[in-house]
Amino acid sequence: MSIFNAYCRLYQGVYRGLARFLDWSQPRVFSGAGSIKQLPDFVRDKGLRRALIVTDRWLVQLGLVNSLLEGLEQAGVEYFVYDETQPNPTIGNAEAACKMFVDNNCDFVIAFGGGSPMDCAKIAAARAANPNRPVSKMRGQLKVGRKTALLFAVPTTAGTGSEVTLAAVITDPETHEKYAVNDPKLRPKYAVLDPELTTGLPGKITSTTGMDALTHAVEAYIGRSNTRDTRFNAERAVRLILENLETAYNNGGDIDARENMLLAAHCAGIAFTRAYVGYVHAIAHTLGGMYGIAHGLANAVILPYVLDAFGSSVYGSLSRLADIAGVGDDTMNNEEKAKAFIAEIREMNRRMDIPDRIEQIKDEDIPLIAGRAAKEGNPLYPVPRIFRADELADIVKKIKEGN
Repeated sequence: MSIFNAYCRLYQGVYRGLARFLDWSQPRVFSGAGSIKQLPDFVRDKGLRRALIVTDRWLVQLGLVNSLLEGLEQAGVEYFVYDETQPNPTIGNAEAACKMFVDNNCDFVIAFGGGSPMDCAKIAAARAANPNRPVSKMRGQLKVGRKTALLFAVPTTAGTGSEVTLAAVITDPETHEKYAVNDPKLRPKYAVLDPELTTGLPGKITSTTGMDALTHAVEAYIGRSNTRDTRFNAERAVRLILENLETAYNNGGDIDARENMLLAAHCAGIAFTRAYVGYVHAIAHTLGGMYGIAHGLANAVILPYVLDAFGSSVYGSLSRLADIAGVGDDTMNNEEKAKAFIAEIREMNRRMDIPDRIEQIKDEDIPLIAGRAAKEGNPLYPVPRIFRADELADIVKKIKEGN
């Protein structure tokens, strides 16, 4: 083992030890069709009176947020809506949402939407509680500072699992960097998993957000910071996704498939917020910051390439996932099952019209992409095999060129 690899493993080991002392309590969950209707009376009964709702303009135009707003009005809870969140939320988005929270003396935040509104809401709540700490100083691990405002999360996609995670990802538009802020203070205290809010999602968003959830579960499972709980939730998520994602994609009104996908994303969120992700996310974050590529789409395309590159270091774990997902058969050895699982990911992408490459990548940008991905991944992510920037550059080239 090289000195660099030894340093990375030592660093990860220290974090595994520290993680035992962090608060891993999960949010209280309201679930089932129509569960969004429970939220207004609940917040009123808690004595909350002024809400900041962080969402995006598309969801407002679709009218998805209307039932929540009407319920808050009937409950006598005043609300203010920030709907300017971009697909890859920027520091400016979070600052604007924070200003709305402060200017209107809000006492809680409702994040309503996919991963982007969730991330924006988390950072806005953190900034409101820490007015003298800029977002750049929160980058990394355990740097949020004071406890944030009370946060509710209402996912409208089955992908990020952000309603249960301690992470938020933000983009700096000046440097085109996309980075994570990780702190237990960012985890919402309450979550609403209402499948009725997801039935109108277009197929493209259904597929890519679902593959995002699969990436969370797989990267957590193959990493070296698993616990019994994270393994259980990752396995459950993988099984649910392979059983339900394509049904939800082909028949968006299937309420059972939608509910199962919300549960899968939630389980994957529980897994990766403790066990971390890996180089798939490191590359995807970089591509999102540089080219504005949607996070779920990037993860879906990148995942099989990174799994291929890990080689024998993931054969055991992927063979177990293959068994759980019903991929392959008992005549196969671990390597064959692992490769069958990776092949199934590629086939799922193909069946849902997800491309097998990212053409926007420019050859001259590959060293920068690889360098930023390496900076994000090393030494923090407990990946099964450590890659340096030059090895990540080779993977990025393959992602650009396709199979």
